[in-house]
Amino acid sequence: MFSTRKSLDKILQAYKKEIRRQISKTTSVTNSDAMAPRLDQPASKSPQNEDAGLPKKLLKLQKYHRFLSTLTPQEMPMATRGLAVSKDQSREFMACFPDVVRDLTETGKHIDVPQASKWLAKLLQYNVPNGKKNRGLATILAYKMLEKRENLTPENVHLANMMGWCVEMFHTHQLLLTDILDGTEIRRGAPCWYRRPDVGLNAVNDAAMLQAAMFSTLKRHFHNKPYYKLVLETFNEMLLKCSIGNYLEKLMMKTDKPDLSHFTMEKYETITKYKTSYHTFQMPVSLSLLMAGVDDVETHRQAKTILLKMGEFFQIQDDFLDCFGDPSVTGKTGTDIQDGKCTWLAVVALQRANPKQRQFMEENYGSSDPETVTKIKDLYEELQLPHTYSVFEEATYDLLRTQIQQVTRGLPHDLFFKILDNIFRRRI
Repeated sequence: MFSTRKSLDKILQAYKKEIRRQISKTTSVTNSDAMAPRLDQPASKSPQNEDAGLPKKLLKLQKYHRFLSTLTPQEMPMATRGLAVSKDQSREFMACFPDVVRDLTETGKHIDVPQASKWLAKLLQYNVPNGKKNRGLATILAYKMLEKRENLTPENVHLANMMGWCVEMFHTHQLLLTDILDGTEIRRGAPCWYRRPDVGLNAVNDAAMLQAAMFSTLKRHFHNKPYYKLVLETFNEMLLKCSIGNYLEKLMMKTDKPDLSHFTMEKYETITKYKTSYHTFQMPVSLSLLMAGVDDVETHRQAKTILLKMGEFFQIQDDFLDCFGDPSVTGKTGTDIQDGKCTWLAVVALQRANPKQRQFMEENYGSSDPETVTKIKDLYEELQLPHTYSVFEEATYDLLRTQIQQVTRGLPHDLFFKILDNIFRRRI
């Protein structure tokens, strides 16, 4: 398609700049619903039929966009239609979790403190298996698509499931700490672990216990594998990157009020990369490559480049869901505005705001007053951020598809398309 890799990079960079230019425009698009639909979007239906049963909030937002996978059901593009993993794979993954708990609590270790083993079992069962498990399932999916067919033995597939649960324990460890730092109330549709009366700030020690359980599980199943050292290095590197991400985010909140002068797209992208993209997207595929015996630097680099871009959009989408999502669907109540977080919505709003609107943001962003939070959301709508997000979502999708099609080094394009499909199927 392109004669050289350099020419492709130039075109992609130009495309990215154009996306950012469109986002940072101070003028609004007042006739957004007149824009042409996607080619893979079904023919228009009667508005009455289309709007039936939609919540009022969605009806209010519909006027801003012509296509928004985060908000409305739609036909997916043919190249990415279908679930990333089958129901059988999901059941197989869940069936391994009791083994993880049993190995950590019933193997004769710590027999002099049985209450500690019971507490660890409770900690694991309450926190680890109750989310979407996207990271763990992505690890298994990637391994099965990267490994040679003759090596997909029951033993190796079981190991992939164990690696998937280690990734899920890693993610849960991050959530336990983040919930405390952010003062989050609800996680995965239930009270956060630290909010339980019998836990409180002991959750800090529980997070350390969960991290130790993760490394213990890795040692139990992979200590004799040639890639074990590289796997440990990957987990340790990701722990450091997530810690840096949390530090960078909290750096914006050194006082009671966030300093909005620091809310730039460059800083937002850096926080997102360290706090989310590395461990949510790069980590599962990197581990799967190592398990499949692939340690080629260029292969890992190509995978990393596109996976970090997916991670950035994933976090932008998460920011949008936090503000406009339905807690009964997302499983958590959005608090980004109350917490004064540097989100994509806040950064773009500040780019577009006139002096009066910016002053309002500076005086009220970070307030926990429900009426003030509603006014911030109203300002987002006044600045037509739902429409801006809609345009950004589609442009990012097209850009990611182009990048996927240029991946070489034997990496299966279908793997990245399936991950992309998972992102664009998220719901509010």
